[in-house]
Amino acid sequence: MMQARVELGCERLFEDAASLIAGRRVGLITNHSGVNGAMEPTADRLHRTPGAELAALFGPEHGIRGDAEDGVGVGTGSDPRTGVTAHSLYGERLRPEPEQLEGLDVLVFDIQDVGARFYTYLYTMSLSMEAAAEAGLPFVVLDRPNPIGGEVVEGNVLEPAFASFVGRYPIPVRYGMTIGELAHLFNDVHGIGADLHVVEMRGWSRDQHWEDLGLPWVAPSPNMPSPATAEVYPGTCFFEGTNLSEGRGTTRPFEQFGAPYVDAFRLSDCLNGLDLPGAAFRPVFFSPSFGKHTGEACQGVQLHVLDRGAFRPVSAGFHALVAVRQLWPDDFAWRVPSKGIHNFDRLAGSAAVRQAIDAGAAATDLIDEWARQRPAFEERRGQYLLYD
Repeated sequence: MMQARVELGCERLFEDAASLIAGRRVGLITNHSGVNGAMEPTADRLHRTPGAELAALFGPEHGIRGDAEDGVGVGTGSDPRTGVTAHSLYGERLRPEPEQLEGLDVLVFDIQDVGARFYTYLYTMSLSMEAAAEAGLPFVVLDRPNPIGGEVVEGNVLEPAFASFVGRYPIPVRYGMTIGELAHLFNDVHGIGADLHVVEMRGWSRDQHWEDLGLPWVAPSPNMPSPATAEVYPGTCFFEGTNLSEGRGTTRPFEQFGAPYVDAFRLSDCLNGLDLPGAAFRPVFFSPSFGKHTGEACQGVQLHVLDRGAFRPVSAGFHALVAVRQLWPDDFAWRVPSKGIHNFDRLAGSAAVRQAIDAGAAATDLIDEWARQRPAFEERRGQYLLYD
């Protein structure tokens, strides 16, 4: 077992932050990614901690143990390990109900984030913060590393009219913050007003990516199998809003993408010709076992990150998206709108991005425009950074 060089918030909770749970009935919002450096789940550790009572569990999308696929509703039941009732926060309800909080003294959150705006765990956290504030309960976030680093901010800022469960607040696609830092920003800037406590990490620095940490990787969701997936996800997730497979149903979700109408060699030659920093595109052939184009022969590319420091996932993803749109204009399509808003627009937090691509905008034009949107966010962000 690797020796962790970074001390996680979930480890410090039981040491110098134990007063936050001592003598209290605790509600824990977590899933299978809520483990320490020795792979022990926070739920299990809390369950056996004298003087604190694990009184309720709350699970996000994919469930407490991570067995539910993308978009699948999760039910409420008894946790098989602790026997504690595990309430679902993905399905009919997205936040704890007042009756589920009755008798609790504190709510604790411990889930691994991946550094991208559309990851739903962020909003499970903020909605639970709202519920805690309304119930008068303290809310404790056990901080974890941003696996793609905490320095770079990238992509457009979400427009409030497009707020959804894949983006509730006007933040960029890649925000360069830990989940604890985001909790402070959400709480203050967006008026949640919770009695918030963040148990900070020890030993993490903003330039570190997951491979630098000496920590094992536990896939926080079924299609986030490795740190390499997280590195590309802020850019390639946008293919979910198109008729291209984003690699779900293959061994490389989000690292590869394509469709039956794509010519893998033509696309890879085009993208490699752009000399995008830190990126290389390899022609691939795959047949998804589920998701879009199930059982069909697809061609596309796998995005390889050669230099993490130089690589910009949102830029790479949009260069690829625009290239496919231009190379196969008669075959490429946006996914069918849901409730009047395109799936892509929810991910992009704007309709203007899709409309600009349809009008022939170059990826560089989009990227330059997004850079002009970000200064206000970056100024706010600077007030909530906890680490150097």
